Amino acid sequence: MTKVGALRGLMKVMGYACAAIGLYHLLLGNAAIPGATSAGPTVDSLGRFFGAIFAGYGVAWLWAARQSPVPVAAVRWLAGLMLLGGLGRILSIAADGWPHWFQLVLGVVELVLPPLFFWLAHPAAAPHRPAEA
Repeated sequence: MTKVGALRGLMKVMGYACAAIGLYHLLLGNAAIPGATSAGPTVDSLGRFFGAIFAGYGVAWLWAARQSPVPVAAVRWLAGLMLLGGLGRILSIAADGWPHWFQLVLGVVELVLPPLFFWLAHPAAAPHRPAEA
């Protein structure tokens, strides 16, 4: 498999996973958060809103995966947002302590995958296009 093929495949997996997770949170609200107890209607509303946003984030990954050539700038932005989310989890641990173990697993994924995306989306990974005359 080529570097571009691996990038597209990983982008599709990311897109489908994020879209599914987002829809899950949109539909279930607080019940979708491992280890969480009912936090009331305000947090439920916030969680469902962010679920919709996360589903849209997944759709953005799928859109980018279907472009030819792969839009390197879009991949970097999407990976950067994921990395920012992982850094947010570290900030949360520092401010409020350790979350449910599953949130830690997600944090590791959010900190490990972006460098992989940055590497795979290096401009050299894009197929060379001859300059137009």
